[in-house]
Amino acid sequence: MEATVKAHGDFAGGQSVPGLQPFLHDAHLSLAAPSLCASGPDGALRGGADGFYHGDRRVLSRLEAAVEAVPVVPIGAATGPEGDVVFRAVLRGLAEQTPDPAVVLERSRAVSPGRLTERYTVRNAGGRTARLRLSLSAASDLATMEQVKSGRPAAPVSPRTGPGEARWSDGAISGTLTLNPGPDEQLTGPDGTVTMAYLIEVPPGTTWHAELRCDAEHRDGDLFPAPPKATRWWSAPEVTGPDRRLAHWISRSDRDLFRLVLSDPLQPEDVFLAAGAPWYLTLFGRDALWSARMLLPLGTDVAAGTLRTLARRQGTAHVPATEEQPGKILHEVRRDEPAPDGTTSLPPSYYGTADATPLWLILLYDAWRWGMPESEVAALLPHAEAALNWMEHCADADGDGFLEYADSSGAGLSNQGWKDSSDGIRFRDGRPALAPIALSEVQAYAHEAAVKAAALLDAFARPGGEQWRRWAEGLRERFRTHFWTEDDTGPYPAVALDRDKRRVDSVASNMGHLLGTGLLGPEESARVAGRLTDAGDTADGGMDSGFGLRTLDASSAGFNALGYHTGSVWPHDTAIAVHGLARAGRAEAAGRLATGLLGAAEQFGYRLPELFAGYSRDRQSRPAPYPASCRPQAWAAASSVLVLQSLFGLEADVPARRLRHATRVPSGFEGLRVRHLRIGGRHFDVSADAEGRVEVHGLAGFTLVPVHATGW
Repeated sequence: MEATVKAHGDFAGGQSVPGLQPFLHDAHLSLAAPSLCASGPDGALRGGADGFYHGDRRVLSRLEAAVEAVPVVPIGAATGPEGDVVFRAVLRGLAEQTPDPAVVLERSRAVSPGRLTERYTVRNAGGRTARLRLSLSAASDLATMEQVKSGRPAAPVSPRTGPGEARWSDGAISGTLTLNPGPDEQLTGPDGTVTMAYLIEVPPGTTWHAELRCDAEHRDGDLFPAPPKATRWWSAPEVTGPDRRLAHWISRSDRDLFRLVLSDPLQPEDVFLAAGAPWYLTLFGRDALWSARMLLPLGTDVAAGTLRTLARRQGTAHVPATEEQPGKILHEVRRDEPAPDGTTSLPPSYYGTADATPLWLILLYDAWRWGMPESEVAALLPHAEAALNWMEHCADADGDGFLEYADSSGAGLSNQGWKDSSDGIRFRDGRPALAPIALSEVQAYAHEAAVKAAALLDAFARPGGEQWRRWAEGLRERFRTHFWTEDDTGPYPAVALDRDKRRVDSVASNMGHLLGTGLLGPEESARVAGRLTDAGDTADGGMDSGFGLRTLDASSAGFNALGYHTGSVWPHDTAIAVHGLARAGRAEAAGRLATGLLGAAEQFGYRLPELFAGYSRDRQSRPAPYPASCRPQAWAAASSVLVLQSLFGLEADVPARRLRHATRVPSGFEGLRVRHLRIGGRHFDVSADAEGRVEVHGLAGFTLVPVHATGW
């Protein structure tokens, strides 16, 4: 997702090169939406993307600890289960009588909504008294997230200070830093940096403590605040089995997702998942919808909150400047805060997305099938009918029967599917596709949305069901005629049609999104499955990197393993393909892709990033990071649940009191057991025995429908 055209950049020595997006791959990130703190591996905030942020504003741009005339040597950081992190550094030479280090400085960080707390502790394990001058230096530029992301941060802001206190404000946001106990010395430099120092004596075997707190507040409140009270909006699954990696991935994802929850200020009990940190800690339609859909086997509360939050902001008029249209679901919401340097960005409420509207319809149906209360579903049906009307009358501007997009304002996104970078949709020879563009996966979403919406209309005794089934069948036939192309390997669906209705012939991961949507027949699904799992004939392989699907086949002219949408691996993209393969009866292929994701998750400490480099596992045993990637990212974390659902082939139908499941899990997942899944408000368990045979436990009153690997 891109709020502006991405500037790819460098990050070295703690400073970003002006005009280049700062890197994040070695950053430590502490999160409690809508707040976060990003720092270097030693805990210092000293430039680039470092900072304490609240609601897309950087409240602290610098926070460094130094000890006068003493080398401070970082020795590592440890993250606790609640997201707090402790950075440790040795103060070389102090109180030492042997070669062993004696004095350690610990910096313990915790982030809560609107607050950063750091506790500084000096521990003396030596035999002599340690005497030192510890100084803490802080500064703020109050930069917008867009300024930071563009590599053009604002100038430092002058603070107002008092004893042990500094305050920065521009009228829209304020940040207040306090120290307890108060420092022994304090001064403000000409650049606005506030330095507070302690003169400390620490006898042998004792410790010294001080606490720093920074509170942030928007004058008009948070755009999307933290929920008024923390609760469990989804169940916490307990995963056991011979391979513990899936359990670790699920557990870490659960903690990260919990800290990405935001609420709708118009109805605070409705929650959704912010897209990711640091760049996208706000409401993104597509990301929130996919993330909520992936979490459905754990409960429907997030799905319901996401649906209602987006429905309240559903388009009602034609507004070219924002791409709003009646019935359309929005792309993203940001604060209306123009940067002081004149930097332009998208409108605060921007509707430039071709896929969020059908995805909203799909989520409504799937949430109903997993047990969202019928009264809540019924209340959203007028919004569903408006969304269907958008698909029929607004999304197909030229009347060719396909959903397409073009940037009507000239200042929005040039690509408006999930691959929304400016170079994300291109021909096999590297040429960019020109708008209007009809994406293959958007047609698949629209087909699935129409079929599922028809079922909803029928179930709730509303007219239109048969009309939308005919519409879906027409789209299916048009897709078969216009999208399929062929190369030396055989037929495959093009990634898109361009403005001249030419097939954009790159072999891309988008085709994985077609599986399981009903758009493809069995033979077509088999061809797509073959493409996705093809090892390729180049040194770097084809679509499957070994750690997940590349966004673009390695043989394409535009392939770049570090390209945002042109060769990198996106975990959510691979997980969607895993789910589609499982539903298409390709369980073993799904299992191989899932195993690749597990390998990547392990290497990233089970916090999978937004994306990572698409280098081949055969040539590089560890996945390389995409340096500017968000981490955590909601749909990357929620992918763990979709993979789990796919391995067991779980498909719910609460209105009919049925649960479908696979007869066997893929090879390598024998002995897997999952407890505390949820359907219709009830908990249930699934397991696979040593031979891989699936059993469901705890669903008395439900009809269990085993589905063999021949498909759904």
